[in-house]
Amino acid sequence: MRIGMSSSCFYPQETEASLRRIGEAGAKTAEIFFNAPSELEGELLRELCAIRDRYGMEIVSIHPFMSFAEFFYLFSDYRRRFTDSLELYQHFFAAGAALGARWFVLHGATKLVIDKADYAERLWRLNETAKPFGLCVAHENVVHFVGEDPAFMAYLYGQLGDDFHMVLDLKQSRRAGVDPFSFIEQVGPRIEHVHISDSDAYRDCLPPGKGSFPFGKLFAALQAQGYRGKYIIELYRQNFGDEADLTAAQRFLRGVLGED
Repeated sequence: MRIGMSSSCFYPQETEASLRRIGEAGAKTAEIFFNAPSELEGELLRELCAIRDRYGMEIVSIHPFMSFAEFFYLFSDYRRRFTDSLELYQHFFAAGAALGARWFVLHGATKLVIDKADYAERLWRLNETAKPFGLCVAHENVVHFVGEDPAFMAYLYGQLGDDFHMVLDLKQSRRAGVDPFSFIEQVGPRIEHVHISDSDAYRDCLPPGKGSFPFGKLFAALQAQGYRGKYIIELYRQNFGDEADLTAAQRFLRGVLGED
């Protein structure tokens, strides 16, 4: 199945409970949003793996709890901190490897204080650090971060080529006032993971099927660029009622994709 859910939908419930609820909602594909260092190893990581196996889920991607600090750790003008942080991020990559994940979701910097070429080189080095664990670093288009700009993502694509990977998040694009199709036009071949949500004239984050976003157009545009990845429903807890809303959203999206 190409439609999945993020554990962040149930935040601030504990990550293992959130993943269990994804399984109970019938999703076979999931993204895990880690919320504490203890979830990256030991008993809690084993429990996450056990829940994955119990429900027959594929964990396709992981999201770190350190997104708020990625500017400080990775993209500041104090280069030694970046070099040291590569070892720090290996804890996330190892947890992702244990779960079988493919993508590590990165928010990136809130502003540029280093040269764009240096930013691209650091992103490449982080991705090279992730590769031995079987993961790729995928840069998300988050509002108030440098990745909200399609032109900046296009620059990274131009610098890194096939070593650039992007997560397209629909609600983040809306909040930045950017047409999500502009990302597809400029970096379409390197969009490899998608966070799905719906919207209407008044609300920018709704369960798919509850708004007016043209999902058929989105799927066709991505498929024309060769997209074969997953579509992860990522909402905030206040955006839906219960698991039934998420189950209905999955069913709606599968219908649009022609998977029913």
